[in-house]
Amino acid sequence: MDGARTHAHDPRTKTLENRGQTMPTLYEHPLSPYAQKVKIALREKNIPFEVKTPDGIGAGGAGGEFTRANPRAEVPALIDEGEGIFDSTIILEYIEDKWPSPALLPADPAARAKQRMIEEICDTQYEAINWGMGELLWFGRGGEAKDTILAHAKAQTEKLQGWLTRQLGDADWFAGKNFGWGDLSAVPYVAASIRFGFAPEKGSPLSNWLDRAMRRDSVAPTLAESETGAGDMGNIAELLEQGLFKREYRDHRLEWMMRSGGVPVVLDGLEKGNIRYSYEIE
Repeated sequence: MDGARTHAHDPRTKTLENRGQTMPTLYEHPLSPYAQKVKIALREKNIPFEVKTPDGIGAGGAGGEFTRANPRAEVPALIDEGEGIFDSTIILEYIEDKWPSPALLPADPAARAKQRMIEEICDTQYEAINWGMGELLWFGRGGEAKDTILAHAKAQTEKLQGWLTRQLGDADWFAGKNFGWGDLSAVPYVAASIRFGFAPEKGSPLSNWLDRAMRRDSVAPTLAESETGAGDMGNIAELLEQGLFKREYRDHRLEWMMRSGGVPVVLDGLEKGNIRYSYEIE
């Protein structure tokens, strides 16, 4: 996934050129749910974009245009018309402001707030579980605490999927008739749960919702890119053990691991120097 993937031959590019606009660049990693949200939003709005994976991400070597756009050195970061925007929620707001049609948020203030609350729950509590699963299943952490952490992850995933089911109700999408902000915010997390063995019950409202979403032209390629990224993990656990790769234990992730029986995981990572906290802004 190194380097850039462009959409230079996409006919939509001509539309941007005719408007005197350049193609946005999205710094991302295909496994990042935060980046996936942004890609789905851009694709829903039919906006062509170039994607790049920052060099040195996860190893402390990121720099250049990427860190100028995001001093926290986290994906995603969007560069559009020379402006750098970071944080997936702020990027979504920027996309909605600049390209308002088709709208990803409903007009009603309460309905708009509901979509943002779905995003907030997914980006914090759901993300922490999936991230923790990656620690155990991809990066080889856990040791004797692994079974305890897995059991906690399963129980919490079921609760979150139940909460999402209640937000969905009898509708096709979280905002009712139209796919939007809440849907693109939840898709990366529920889809990742399948990879970790915590899929929604087949035939359930949430499972049917995900099936509908995965058929969309915006979602299908985004999840396909994620699957390719998962297959490229290779010897990542060995690199972690050697201290050549450090996982970011920030806020909700650290809290989740600590309260899920993973205190030994955190202490072991600190001793080996293969976990880190958020970068300080220089």
